[in-house]
Amino acid sequence: MKHALLIIDAQQELIEGNSAEQGVFEREKIINNINTVIEKAINERVQIIFIRDLDVSNGEGPGFQIHQDISVPSTAVIFDKAATNSFYGTPLRAYLNENNIGHLVIMGCKTEHCVDSAVRTATINHFDVTLVGDGHSTSDSEILSAEQIILHHNKILHGHYNVDNFSVVRNTNEDLFTPIHNKYR
Repeated sequence: MKHALLIIDAQQELIEGNSAEQGVFEREKIINNINTVIEKAINERVQIIFIRDLDVSNGEGPGFQIHQDISVPSTAVIFDKAATNSFYGTPLRAYLNENNIGHLVIMGCKTEHCVDSAVRTATINHFDVTLVGDGHSTSDSEILSAEQIILHHNKILHGHYNVDNFSVVRNTNEDLFTPIHNKYR
């Protein structure tokens, strides 16, 4: 089974925030963990895919770009999306199928929106998912703190399944590109 690292909406303005929106929780940690997993992916010769949200910074300028402190390899593929779901209206699913990728390691922003949507849609579309538990973030909502949202999603998405494919949650320091899904089947 081939693997891919999918990094969702790790964009400058989304991570740092702006005058209308707060930045994400523990942004330095998220950036460092994304860079660590990128390095692991490079060492394992795993395809790296970035998804950018066209709503961030109106889809233009420095705020729209992948965060300046994230090391984007020249071999990375970048897709832009107009919806919360990384699969909707993008060539992502076709790209994964054409490259025989069956396992996605997912990181990025924001936990309860685009990350959650990608994990669930991936399992529906016959991909196993490893969500990097310390590799996704969000900001506070009116009801829950960012930390509560992250912990909640790590709990509910660990073991989330759609009969044949499911997600597990692991952390940056683990061997993310050696799937453990078969231990649970």
